[in-house]
Amino acid sequence: MTLNWMISHPRQLVLAAAKGHVSPKDIENYFHGVYLEGGLSYAKMFLVGSASMLSDENFKALGGIIQRYALTGKIGPVAIVAESDEAFRQAQVFASAASAERPVKIFRQQQEAARWLINVIEVGGPTDDAHSEPGVSREKRQYD
Repeated sequence: MTLNWMISHPRQLVLAAAKGHVSPKDIENYFHGVYLEGGLSYAKMFLVGSASMLSDENFKALGGIIQRYALTGKIGPVAIVAESDEAFRQAQVFASAASAERPVKIFRQQQEAARWLINVIEVGGPTDDAHSEPGVSREKRQYD
């Protein structure tokens, strides 16, 4: 399993990519790391390849973790890019379990997700009118 992520403070953006099996602890470490780096309120793009991510029960438990983080402050918008049908289904379970006051949307293609996030950040609303992709820089973390 790998869960890589990087954060751009100037762009207020977090990009994460999951491949293979990802455990609840891996995702909890990701959320905790983003929190410690001050990126909880930033826009986030989470790329899920052909993952054997988590069980529905684990996703629901992680939803509870997000709800607790939401109590500490604003949580930024989340675009989940799910390539496979199973990853898309799991992203839907996660999105419904991780209810917090922030936009969340699931996509099949990264470019569409990037356009949506740009509009949420720049325009303040989830429209589809953006024409460029965000860049990401700074720290990269890997949990194996």
